[in-house]
Amino acid sequence: QVQLVESGGGLVQAGGSLRLSCAASGRTASMYAMGWFRQAPGKEREFVAALSWNRGTTYYSDSMKGRATISRDNANNTAYLQMNGLKPEDTAVYYCAADWSRPYYGNYDPRAFTLWGQGTQVTVSS
Repeated sequence: QVQLVESGGGLVQAGGSLRLSCAASGRTASMYAMGWFRQAPGKEREFVAALSWNRGTTYYSDSMKGRATISRDNANNTAYLQMNGLKPEDTAVYYCAADWSRPYYGNYDPRAFTLWGQGTQVTVSS
């Protein structure tokens, strides 16, 4: 059974940086994609960034483009989300997600991902 375990959330001042990690354990062969979504109170879950695991192509939301970098460690089945220049509106629970069902070409819909982590809180103070 595969699990996704996130870490790295916390409280940071506006303009600061955080790096989130997502480690996939268990059967991870043939994973196609790993990504990050976020959900603020009262809002829908929204796409942040994703990575095509076999091709290495990266995708970003417009709001995070230029401020975030998603990367991977193939040997440890871990993805990272480095976020810089954080703003109070970035405050949310950040979820890691992964998919094994089909090659990934930048589908921003949460339903494109079949496995989710438990989430990690990111709070940006003004």
